Amino acid sequence: MAEGRLVIGTKRYSSWSLRGWLMVHMAGLDVEEVLVPLAGGGGTQAIKEISPNGLVPYLEHRGARMWESLAIAEYCAECVPGLWPADRVARAHARSIAAEMHAGFRALRIAMPMNLGRTFPGRGRAPESLSDIARIEALWGEALAAHGGPFLFGRDFTLADAMYAPVVTRFLTWQPELSETSRRYCAAVREHALVARWYDEAAREPAEWLLEKYESPAG
Repeated sequence: MAEGRLVIGTKRYSSWSLRGWLMVHMAGLDVEEVLVPLAGGGGTQAIKEISPNGLVPYLEHRGARMWESLAIAEYCAECVPGLWPADRVARAHARSIAAEMHAGFRALRIAMPMNLGRTFPGRGRAPESLSDIARIEALWGEALAAHGGPFLFGRDFTLADAMYAPVVTRFLTWQPELSETSRRYCAAVREHALVARWYDEAAREPAEWLLEKYESPAG
Protein backbone atom coordinates (compact mmCIF):
# COMPACT_ATOMS: atom_id res chain seq x y z
CA MET A 1 0.00 0.00 0.00
CA ALA A 2 1.29 3.45 -0.94
CA GLU A 3 2.61 5.69 1.84
CA GLY A 4 0.89 8.80 0.52
CA ARG A 5 -0.16 10.57 -2.65
CA LEU A 6 1.11 13.17 -5.07
CA VAL A 7 -1.55 15.32 -6.71
CA ILE A 8 -0.56 16.79 -10.07
CA GLY A 9 -2.20 18.40 -13.09
CA THR A 10 -2.15 17.64 -16.80
CA LYS A 11 1.38 16.56 -17.76
CA ARG A 12 1.25 18.32 -21.11
CA TYR A 13 0.80 21.71 -19.45
CA SER A 14 1.58 21.69 -15.73
CA SER A 15 5.11 22.95 -15.14
CA TRP A 16 4.83 22.95 -11.35
CA SER A 17 3.52 19.39 -11.40
CA LEU A 18 6.61 18.34 -13.34
CA ARG A 19 8.85 19.80 -10.65
CA GLY A 20 7.12 17.99 -7.81
CA TRP A 21 6.86 14.75 -9.75
CA LEU A 22 10.57 14.77 -10.55
CA MET A 23 11.48 15.43 -6.92
CA VAL A 24 9.29 12.63 -5.61
CA HIS A 25 10.67 10.16 -8.13
CA MET A 26 14.25 11.25 -7.49
CA ALA A 27 13.65 10.46 -3.83
CA GLY A 28 11.88 7.19 -4.61
CA LEU A 29 8.91 8.00 -2.39
CA ASP A 30 6.18 5.37 -2.44
CA VAL A 31 3.11 7.48 -3.24
CA GLU A 32 0.00 7.17 -5.33
CA GLU A 33 -0.09 9.54 -8.30
CA VAL A 34 -3.36 11.45 -8.53
CA LEU A 35 -3.64 13.28 -11.85
CA VAL A 36 -6.37 15.91 -12.12
CA PRO A 37 -6.89 17.35 -15.63
CA LEU A 38 -6.53 21.12 -15.64
CA ALA A 39 -9.71 23.02 -16.46
CA GLY A 40 -7.92 26.19 -17.56
CA GLY A 41 -8.68 29.74 -16.45
CA GLY A 42 -9.40 30.50 -12.80
CA GLY A 43 -8.05 27.27 -11.39
CA THR A 44 -9.41 23.75 -11.32
CA GLN A 45 -12.18 23.02 -8.82
CA ALA A 46 -11.19 19.38 -8.36
CA ILE A 47 -7.69 20.47 -7.32
CA LYS A 48 -9.09 23.14 -4.98
CA GLU A 49 -11.02 20.41 -3.21
CA ILE A 50 -7.80 18.44 -2.53
CA SER A 51 -4.89 20.84 -2.17
CA PRO A 52 -4.74 23.33 0.72
CA ASN A 53 -3.79 26.21 -1.59
CA GLY A 54 -5.82 24.97 -4.56
CA LEU A 55 -2.69 24.35 -6.61
CA VAL A 56 -0.42 21.51 -7.70
CA PRO A 57 1.81 19.78 -6.85
CA TYR A 58 0.50 18.65 -3.50
CA LEU A 59 2.29 15.88 -1.62
CA GLU A 60 1.14 13.77 1.31
CA HIS A 61 3.67 11.29 2.68
CA ARG A 62 3.71 9.47 6.03
CA GLY A 63 1.59 12.14 7.68
CA ALA A 64 3.46 15.11 6.19
CA ARG A 65 1.62 17.53 3.88
CA MET A 66 3.35 19.87 1.42
CA TRP A 67 1.82 22.21 -1.15
CA GLU A 68 4.83 24.24 -2.31
CA SER A 69 7.57 22.93 -4.60
CA LEU A 70 10.47 24.15 -2.46
CA ALA A 71 8.94 22.45 0.58
CA ILE A 72 8.64 19.24 -1.43
CA ALA A 73 12.26 19.62 -2.52
CA GLU A 74 13.55 20.00 1.02
CA TYR A 75 11.40 17.13 2.28
CA CYS A 76 12.70 14.83 -0.45
CA ALA A 77 16.26 15.89 0.39
CA GLU A 78 15.65 14.99 4.04
CA CYS A 79 14.37 11.58 2.98
CA VAL A 80 17.23 10.90 0.56
CA PRO A 81 20.50 12.79 1.12
CA GLY A 82 22.33 13.68 -2.07
CA LEU A 83 19.52 15.36 -4.00
CA TRP A 84 21.24 18.70 -3.33
CA PRO A 85 24.99 18.99 -4.07
CA ALA A 86 27.17 17.52 -1.33
CA ASP A 87 29.50 20.52 -1.12
CA ARG A 88 28.24 23.24 1.24
CA VAL A 89 29.04 26.15 -1.10
CA ALA A 90 27.58 24.41 -4.15
CA ARG A 91 24.51 23.46 -2.12
CA ALA A 92 23.94 27.09 -1.15
CA HIS A 93 24.29 28.08 -4.81
CA ALA A 94 21.83 25.39 -5.89
CA ARG A 95 19.27 26.45 -3.31
CA SER A 96 19.63 30.09 -4.36
CA ILE A 97 18.99 29.48 -8.04
CA ALA A 98 16.14 27.09 -7.22
CA ALA A 99 14.53 29.76 -5.04
CA GLU A 100 14.99 32.36 -7.78
CA MET A 101 13.16 30.06 -10.16
CA HIS A 102 10.38 29.53 -7.66
CA ALA A 103 9.85 33.25 -7.07
CA GLY A 104 10.63 34.79 -10.45
CA PHE A 105 10.50 34.74 -14.23
CA ARG A 106 6.82 35.63 -14.42
CA ALA A 107 7.19 37.22 -17.86
CA LEU A 108 8.58 34.00 -19.28
CA ARG A 109 5.77 31.97 -17.73
CA ILE A 110 3.15 34.22 -19.30
CA ALA A 111 4.76 34.58 -22.73
CA MET A 112 5.82 30.95 -23.16
CA PRO A 113 3.48 28.59 -21.30
CA MET A 114 4.39 24.93 -21.11
CA ASN A 115 3.01 22.71 -23.87
CA LEU A 116 4.85 19.45 -24.48
CA GLY A 117 2.95 18.62 -27.65
CA ARG A 118 3.49 21.75 -29.78
CA THR A 119 6.22 24.06 -31.04
CA PHE A 120 5.88 27.81 -31.53
CA PRO A 121 9.27 28.90 -32.88
CA GLY A 122 9.92 32.61 -32.81
CA ARG A 123 6.88 33.50 -30.76
CA GLY A 124 6.60 34.83 -27.21
CA ARG A 125 9.66 37.08 -27.56
CA ALA A 126 8.55 40.14 -25.65
CA PRO A 127 11.28 42.30 -24.07
CA GLU A 128 10.30 41.10 -20.60
CA SER A 129 10.42 37.40 -21.49
CA LEU A 130 13.75 37.86 -23.28
CA SER A 131 15.11 39.53 -20.16
CA ASP A 132 14.03 36.51 -18.11
CA ILE A 133 15.69 34.18 -20.62
CA ALA A 134 18.93 36.15 -20.43
CA ARG A 135 18.95 35.85 -16.65
CA ILE A 136 18.25 32.10 -16.80
CA GLU A 137 21.06 31.61 -19.31
CA ALA A 138 23.41 33.52 -17.02
CA LEU A 139 22.44 31.30 -14.08
CA TRP A 140 22.87 28.16 -16.13
CA GLY A 141 26.17 29.30 -17.62
CA GLU A 142 27.70 30.11 -14.24
CA ALA A 143 26.71 26.77 -12.71
CA LEU A 144 27.70 24.70 -15.73
CA ALA A 145 31.08 26.43 -15.98
CA ALA A 146 31.76 25.92 -12.29
CA HIS A 147 30.78 22.26 -12.15
CA GLY A 148 31.45 20.93 -15.64
CA GLY A 149 27.97 19.74 -16.58
CA PRO A 150 26.12 18.06 -18.08
CA PHE A 151 23.74 19.15 -15.31
CA LEU A 152 23.90 22.37 -13.33
CA PHE A 153 26.00 20.96 -10.51
CA GLY A 154 27.92 18.28 -12.32
CA ARG A 155 27.19 14.74 -13.38
CA ASP A 156 24.15 14.23 -11.14
CA PHE A 157 20.64 15.55 -11.82
CA THR A 158 19.84 17.51 -8.66
CA LEU A 159 16.84 19.33 -7.25
CA ALA A 160 18.09 22.49 -8.94
CA ASP A 161 17.74 20.73 -12.30
CA ALA A 162 14.26 19.60 -11.32
CA MET A 163 13.31 23.23 -10.69
CA TYR A 164 14.53 24.27 -14.15
CA ALA A 165 13.28 21.24 -16.11
CA PRO A 166 9.99 22.99 -17.04
CA VAL A 167 12.02 25.95 -18.36
CA VAL A 168 13.81 23.50 -20.61
CA THR A 169 10.45 22.28 -21.93
CA ARG A 170 9.42 25.88 -22.62
CA PHE A 171 12.61 26.52 -24.55
CA LEU A 172 12.09 23.36 -26.60
CA THR A 173 8.53 24.42 -27.41
CA TRP A 174 9.06 28.13 -28.09
CA GLN A 175 12.62 27.87 -29.42
CA PRO A 176 14.10 31.21 -28.39
CA GLU A 177 17.67 31.92 -29.44
CA LEU A 178 19.99 30.28 -26.91
CA SER A 179 23.71 29.89 -26.43
CA GLU A 180 25.36 26.61 -27.31
CA THR A 181 25.88 26.00 -23.60
CA SER A 182 22.17 26.37 -22.93
CA ARG A 183 21.25 24.14 -25.86
CA ARG A 184 23.52 21.39 -24.57
CA TYR A 185 21.99 21.67 -21.14
CA CYS A 186 18.47 21.52 -22.57
CA ALA A 187 19.40 18.37 -24.49
CA ALA A 188 20.82 16.74 -21.36
CA VAL A 189 17.68 17.48 -19.33
CA ARG A 190 15.38 16.30 -22.13
CA GLU A 191 17.28 13.01 -22.35
CA HIS A 192 17.15 12.33 -18.61
CA ALA A 193 15.14 9.16 -17.99
CA LEU A 194 12.55 10.79 -15.73
CA VAL A 195 11.99 13.76 -18.05
CA ALA A 196 11.68 11.40 -21.02
CA ARG A 197 9.14 9.36 -19.09
CA TRP A 198 7.09 12.48 -18.30
CA TYR A 199 7.05 13.43 -22.00
CA ASP A 200 5.95 9.91 -22.95
CA GLU A 201 3.14 9.94 -20.42
CA ALA A 202 2.04 13.42 -21.48
CA ALA A 203 1.81 12.22 -25.08
CA ARG A 204 -0.63 9.51 -24.02
CA GLU A 205 -3.08 11.85 -22.30
CA PRO A 206 -6.55 11.89 -23.93
CA ALA A 207 -7.43 14.49 -26.54
CA GLU A 208 -10.31 15.77 -24.43
CA TRP A 209 -7.77 17.19 -21.97
CA LEU A 210 -6.41 19.62 -24.55
CA LEU A 211 -7.00 23.29 -23.79
CA GLU A 212 -7.40 25.82 -26.59
CA LYS A 213 -5.60 28.58 -24.66
CA TYR A 214 -2.41 26.51 -24.73
CA GLU A 215 -2.87 24.87 -28.12
CA SER A 216 -3.55 28.17 -29.94
CA PRO A 217 -1.90 30.86 -27.85
CA ALA A 218 -2.45 34.51 -28.70
CA GLY A 219 0.19 36.31 -30.71
